[in-house]
Amino acid sequence: MPDRLGPPLDTPLVSRLALVGLGLIGSSIARAARLRNLAGTIVAVDRDPAVIRRVEELGIADEATTDPTAGVRDADLVILCIPVGGFAAVAKAIAPALKPGAILSDTGSVKKSMIEQVTPHLPEGVHLVPAHPVAGTEHSGPDAGFATLFRDRWCILTPPEGSDPEAVAKVAALWSAMGANVEVMTAEHHDLVLAITSHVPHLIAYNIVGTAADLEEVTQGEVIKFSAGGFRDFTRIAASDPTMWRDIFLHNKEAVLEMLGRLNEDIAILARAIRWGDGDALFDLFTRTRAIRRGIISQGQETPEPDFGRRREE
Repeated sequence: MPDRLGPPLDTPLVSRLALVGLGLIGSSIARAARLRNLAGTIVAVDRDPAVIRRVEELGIADEATTDPTAGVRDADLVILCIPVGGFAAVAKAIAPALKPGAILSDTGSVKKSMIEQVTPHLPEGVHLVPAHPVAGTEHSGPDAGFATLFRDRWCILTPPEGSDPEAVAKVAALWSAMGANVEVMTAEHHDLVLAITSHVPHLIAYNIVGTAADLEEVTQGEVIKFSAGGFRDFTRIAASDPTMWRDIFLHNKEAVLEMLGRLNEDIAILARAIRWGDGDALFDLFTRTRAIRRGIISQGQETPEPDFGRRREE
C-alpha cells in the first residue's frame, strides 16, 4: 500500500514511545510511528515471547521485551494496546517504572472502565489521556498491522476532568500524524455512542453466526454453502478477537444493555409490521436506514462499493 500519511517529521513528537501489546492496533501504531518519525525510540512490550520474536523479525520496533516494567521505563508516552480487562493488572505492574511527566494512554473500546481501572495505580505526575482509535479489521497479531490503518478514521480522546492540556495535545498530535481525525468527549458519552455503533452490532453478528452454526446440521451445510453478502459480512465481524470482545461487553455492560433494550423494542415493532402486512412501516424504516448508510459514505468512513469483507487489490 502506498504511503499516504505524509513525509517523516523533522523532529519526533516523543523521544521514547512504549507500546504494550503488539496485536493489530499496537503493531499498526509502531509501523505508522516508524514511517512518520513520530518517536525517537519505539519499544514493543508483549507478554508472549512468540510475538516479541515476530516483532523483531518484522523490524517494526527499536526494542522489544516481554518485561513491561523494563519496557516502559523512561518512556515519554506509554500506550496500552491490550484487551480492556487487563488494564488494572498492567497499570499496577508498570506504575513503579513510569517517570514523572510521562503520558499513559490506551486504545481500548471502553473508556469509563479504563479510567476506573488505571487511576488507582497512577503515580504522581503521570498524565492519563485515554484514547480510542475507531479502526480495525477482523485480523490480529503483529503481522496484521499496517501503517495506514488509522488514516481518515476517528480517534476519540476521553481525558478525565482536570487533565493537563499539553498532555492531551501531545496525544492528539500523535493520532493526527497517523492520519486520524481526533474528537474529544467524556468517557460516559463515548461508551454510550460506541455501544450502538460498534458493540451491539458485534453482539448481533456473534449471535447470528452462532445461530447459523446450530442450523448447519439441520440444513446439511447449506447455510454456509449459500451464504449471501449480508451473512458473509456478519461472519467477518464475528471473526474478531474473542478475548477483546468478551472484555468489551463485560466492561461496558450498562450502555450495551441499554442499547439492547431499545433494540428489542424496535424488533418487536418490526415483527408486528411484518405480521400485519404493514408495508408502509417497513418501507419507511428501510428508507431511513438507507439514508444513514449514504451519510456514512459521504463522511468518508466507507466506500459505496460493497466488498463483503473481501480485500481488493491495490
